[in-house]
Parts: sequence; structure tokens; C-alpha cells
Amino acid sequence: MPPLAPTLRRTLEKKIVEAREAAESAAEAAIKALAVHEREPYPSLTEDERRLRRALRAKARQLGTDPERGLVPLVEECAYGVWHRMLFARYLAENGLLMHPDYEGVSVTLEDCAELAREEGDPDAWATASRYASTMLPGIFRPEDPTTEVRLFPEGRRALERALDGIPPPAFASDDGIGWVYQFWQTKAKKEVNASGRKIGGHDLPAVTQLFTEDYMVKFLLHNSLGAWWTARYPDSPILKDLEYLRRKEDGTPAAGTFDGWPETAAEVTVMDPCCGSG
Repeated sequence: MPPLAPTLRRTLEKKIVEAREAAESAAEAAIKALAVHEREPYPSLTEDERRLRRALRAKARQLGTDPERGLVPLVEECAYGVWHRMLFARYLAENGLLMHPDYEGVSVTLEDCAELAREEGDPDAWATASRYASTMLPGIFRPEDPTTEVRLFPEGRRALERALDGIPPPAFASDDGIGWVYQFWQTKAKKEVNASGRKIGGHDLPAVTQLFTEDYMVKFLLHNSLGAWWTARYPDSPILKDLEYLRRKEDGTPAAGTFDGWPETAAEVTVMDPCCGSG
């Protein structure tokens, strides 16, 4: 698949920034409606809502905050989960990979999800599609996490749907779109941290360190390290023609050196355990 074109990348960034603002605003409203920030639950809450409230308050403490003093980490966690379930659902659907959980090998479209939503009691197609995506990717979207149970108000969901609908289909068929999505999610936060001049703390780290490494950068590093090693030991290898980023000296040898201290074959490489040394 081709990488994102610059114009498409800018469109994707704009929509992701919009989505984060909309998701966090909607998540905060939904969480406050459950009285998560209050000492006592609202009398109008149902038993299921009270159970969810207790779970969310415990989650907030797990994230390091007293829910009665602030909800920022919990809101961010919830917003991130809601948006990315929707985003992954569309990625899967656009590529024919969104599967019905009850029928092995049967893919569904977003149009199918709209019909299935009525049958399965979901509020809309995105709720159904997100649920299917969560089932397919339990390691990413943990079903036991209480934030997955938070239901946004209709206006909040519509705002996210508009942001998602504004992303052109080619973005979902690119080989680096998902990588850029995670960086763009931090765009506004990164600008705020850099502009503040404050010492970077634990809460700021994701914004300033979660940067997407473009494909050509990875290839450049790989070709001028392992590629240089391979070139010195196997000068007639057909692989060399694919090392487009390998830099050479005038005599044809790799500019980065030949890494003579490295083993002669990959089988001789000693794996280093970060805790216990070599093994």
C-alpha cells in the first residue's frame, strides 16, 4: 500500500485533532452524568449506572487521581478508547476485514452494521462496528475496562462521526495511516507542553515522545547498519540492489563502515537480556 500523500496527511491531522477535542468533551459530559466526580451518586442513577460509576472511580484512582479532585486522566482514557474503536472499525471495514463475531470468515460493511444495529439493540452502526472491532482486537480494546461501557450522548457521537466521515477513504488504504493517527492524536497536547516551558512530567511524556517514524527513516537506519554489515560479507548478494538508502564511499564500501566487530553470521548473534545480561 502507498504512504499517505502530504495533502492527505494534513487532512488526517486536522480531523484527528478535531476528533480528540470532540471525544474528550463528550467523554467528560458522559462521565459527569454518572456522578463519577461526586462524593455520592445521583438518586436518579440506575443500579447498572451505579455499578459503572464505582468502577470508573476505581479506574480514576488507578490512573493516579482522586475523581473528586479531577477527571482529566479518566476523561482522556475514555475519549481515546471511544474514538479508536470507531477508527479501527472503519479501518477494518474499508479493507474488508471487519468480521461478524458469530459467523467465522464473514465480513461486514458499515452499511451492514446499520442494519445489524437495529437487530442487536445498538444505538447506531458505529456502536455495532466498534463492538465487532473490540471483539476482534481484545488485546487493544480490553472488554473488562469500565471506560468501554461509557456511552456518549448523541451529540457527542455525532461529532465523532463527522470527524471520521471527513477522513478520505485513501487514508485507510495507506501503509502508514495508523502510525500517523497516533502522532496526530498528540498534536495539540504536544504544542501546549512545548509552549508552557514547564518541566516535563509523567503526564506530558506521551505528548512529546509518541512520534511516528516514517518508513524511509526506518529503511535508512536498517540499510546503513545491517545492510552495511551484509554488504561487506556478501558483496554478490542479490539483496544489495534493494538497499536504496545505503550510502557508499567512492570506493563502493558502505559509508557507515562494515561493522567488523559484528558476528559473521546471524546465527552467532548473542541475544542480550536487558535485566540479566547475555543469554
